[in-house]
Amino acid sequence: MGWPMETSAARILVTGPTGYVGGRLLRLLLGRGLRVRAMARTPRNLEAPAREGLEVVQGDVFAPETLRAALEGVDVAFYLIHSMGAGEEFAERDAQAARHFAEAAAEAGIRKIVYLGGLGDERAALSRHLASRQEVGEVLASTGVPVLEFRASIIIGSGSLSFEIVRALTERLPVMVAPRWVHTPAQPIAIEDVLAYLSFAMDTPCVGHQIYEIGGSDVVSYGDLLREYARLRGLRRYLLPVPFLSPALSSWWLVLVTPANALVGRKLIDGVRVATRVTSTRALETFPVRPMSIRQAMERALVFEDRQFAETRWTDALSAARETSYGGQQFGSRIIDSQELFVGVRPESAFAPIRRIGGDSGWYYGTFLWRIRGLMDEIAGGVGLRRGRKSVDYLAVGETLDWWRVEELEPDRRLRLRAEMLVPGRAWLEFEVRPEAAGSTIRQTAIFDPKGILGLAYWYVLYPIHKLMFRGMLRQIAFRAQQWERAAAMKGLPAGS
Repeated sequence: MGWPMETSAARILVTGPTGYVGGRLLRLLLGRGLRVRAMARTPRNLEAPAREGLEVVQGDVFAPETLRAALEGVDVAFYLIHSMGAGEEFAERDAQAARHFAEAAAEAGIRKIVYLGGLGDERAALSRHLASRQEVGEVLASTGVPVLEFRASIIIGSGSLSFEIVRALTERLPVMVAPRWVHTPAQPIAIEDVLAYLSFAMDTPCVGHQIYEIGGSDVVSYGDLLREYARLRGLRRYLLPVPFLSPALSSWWLVLVTPANALVGRKLIDGVRVATRVTSTRALETFPVRPMSIRQAMERALVFEDRQFAETRWTDALSAARETSYGGQQFGSRIIDSQELFVGVRPESAFAPIRRIGGDSGWYYGTFLWRIRGLMDEIAGGVGLRRGRKSVDYLAVGETLDWWRVEELEPDRRLRLRAEMLVPGRAWLEFEVRPEAAGSTIRQTAIFDPKGILGLAYWYVLYPIHKLMFRGMLRQIAFRAQQWERAAAMKGLPAGS
């Protein structure tokens, strides 16, 4: 994707940088080497590392006096703000916020506002949520600043609320009630395609208020999304039609099994009841974007989620996770149980028992339980514990370690193992050593990606046993680390020898 010189030199403002689309767009623009200003009501909540070209400013659309400085010197502004979780008065609040921003933009001489709204036929009886999204576009254009508005249907991507609802419903319910709104046609679009449209909008000429409808290459129903996700995950799911489930009841149903709260759920259901199909080819004729299919969008969402999770430190993941009262923390489809222990030894000594774990060394705690689990795995046709490990002292990425395989290894710092035993899902075990002023902190993390309701049952039923074994293992690792430190000191050897 090429960038004209005027865009590269322009100052771009991104509002809503802590949101799903705003956060993705911010990283994309910075990756292009552009000068970006991120406006946040509370800048400290913007967990963005210091990067060349990034400026973070305080600005609140409900406090107009804060917008002048935020908009000063800006050429193109992305408006990605909404108040869907603000209560029943969200439409009035959204209109007021847009009015404040439009007035400030006109005063600052902004060249263009790019806005992401909601798709829906203006002639149809739109839900209050969709009507509000379209009203915001009109308000933004009311002061004469050119507005390029995209109207999108359901956005599919790792971490998007729509995708998380599809995931939760499909993973947790083998049989799902299917109200009439499940069959409403929509044109979901991948987050990558949304970002592509937003990116190209910066250099697209705009006079007045220009509206572009954007969607993926497929027209599907919400039921089709559930079936496609089930196919990708290898799950067998059934939709049971029911004609009597109202949007209000449906929203409470979503609360029980998905990440949506009741208020947001009700607004989402209201929107899903209305067909959201692209009726104009104008976006395809104007922008060099060829949207992907729903199957491609979901496949990419799952692949990106795996890659993102693998690249994330568990400490970072835990800060973004949804905590539960029992069983660990939820991060996307994964459940995380993490614990740490400080030990007064150097990182080399703290890591020594970790790199020697498994095989003849055993797993340091609950040996009898480990052997029973290994025998059960062998009886069921799995690998069990019979593979052991090649060497007591040497370990490398790709090697087998009992029923685990080494997925990542950073000497004296990090070991991640991927389970190859028979479980209803995917599992990892990670050890990480963090140096401290007076010693080291050892963090042990168990990660499980359950497959369907059987996977969830497996995790939660066995959680007390896993908790006991992993806690005991961590304590034994700390104890052995102290032993190695003392032994190395007595022999005059380096730590961890």
